[in-house]
Parts: sequence; C-alpha cells; structure tokens
Amino acid sequence: MAWEPQQTEHQREYGLPSAASVLAQESANAFMAKVYRWMVGGIAITAGTAWFVAQSQSAFSMVVSWYLPLVILQLVAVFALSFLAPRLPAAAAGGLFLGYSFLTGLTMSAIFFAYRLGSISTAFGITAAMFGAMSVYATVTKKDLSGWGTFLFMGLVGVLLAGIINIFVQSDLLGFVKSCAAVVVFAGLTAYDTQKLRQMHASSGYASAGSLAVNGALMLYLDFINLFLNILRLFGSRR
Repeated sequence: MAWEPQQTEHQREYGLPSAASVLAQESANAFMAKVYRWMVGGIAITAGTAWFVAQSQSAFSMVVSWYLPLVILQLVAVFALSFLAPRLPAAAAGGLFLGYSFLTGLTMSAIFFAYRLGSISTAFGITAAMFGAMSVYATVTKKDLSGWGTFLFMGLVGVLLAGIINIFVQSDLLGFVKSCAAVVVFAGLTAYDTQKLRQMHASSGYASAGSLAVNGALMLYLDFINLFLNILRLFGSRR
C-alpha cells in the first residue's frame, strides 16, 4: 500500500492543512496554470488572426466568401475536441484547439469593421477583469458552485433562443436584454468551469493531464470569447 502523509496532531490542533492536502493543492494550481497558458495562447491566436485579416481587404473578402463553410468547420472542430478530448493525446488535442482558435479569429475579423478600435480594446479590458475576478473567486471560495449548473444551463438555453428569435424580429430591446443575460451567464460559467476543472483534475478519466488541460482551456476560452462579444455589443461604439 502506498504511503500517504497524514495530518499530525500539531496540524489538527492548529487547523493546519495536512501534507497530502498541500500537495493536492499544488498539483491543482500547476494544472490550472497549464490550462490558462493554453487559453491565453488560443486567445492570442484568435486576436492576431482577426487583426491580420482586418488589415487586408483581400483576406477579409476571402473570409466573407467562405464564411458559412468556416463557421461549419468551427462547429465541427469544437465538437470534435469536446467529445474526443478524453481519448486524444495532448499534442493532438492541442493542435485541434489552436486550429479552432485560428478559425475563430477568421470569423471574428468582422468586429474590426463593425466597431471602433478603442471600443474593442475597452471591451477586451473589461472582459479580462471580469474573467479574472470570477476565476479568483472560484479558486478561493469554500462554496460548492456545482449548484449553479442548472441555472446557468437554463440561462444559456434562454440566451441561444433569444438570439435565434432576434435574427427574425431584429429587436434592439431584445438584443440588449439578451446581451445583458449573456454577460451574467458567461461570467457565472467562468467561475463554475474554473471550479469544475479543479475537481476534474482530482479525478481525471482523460488519456493524460495534458489533454484535460487543453479541454479545460477550450471551456474557459469559450467563456471568455462569449463574454467579450456580449460586452462589446453592450458598450461598443459602432462605426
């Protein structure tokens, strides 16, 4: 039987954590650091790709002409990564994630034509601050956030339905309400997913910690991108 460090009498008396809990915490922190590195890398690729395409009229025209196939390819990539990640080696999962980030950059290049650069920068800064605050909260809180799951799922379904309806009715009021709800939902999902990832790391069924880190990066990347887009819609100054 493997030896596991036990909490000493001194630790119990003064409420100090056991060596095992300290090691588990350090392992979780190292895992989350890897998740955030992948996520930041994906966001950097998306932002860089979108900026590059926006600077070239020919590149943007090509993206516009291939927009629907690119969106379909995006969906295929994200679903493939989500469902296959437990069985994929880390290198394959990472390549798929970076490819998805690149495709997202192509389709997001239009925001540079729809909004002023200052608005985009401001929305990105607000998003980063909100994302960071919710991630820190999920890390330090003693509260179990699993109860948020049902509420957030229902909110996400409501946001998606409102978005589909607004395609046909083109209501500014409905669009405003949808974006407000989406900010709340994706801010909540940031905290929920952060805590969920730490729990998944403790009982991983993935092929490797690397593939789990990539899938975790995808979860948080999607939270960040959706939070950013909805904050931009709410506060962005259009051209």
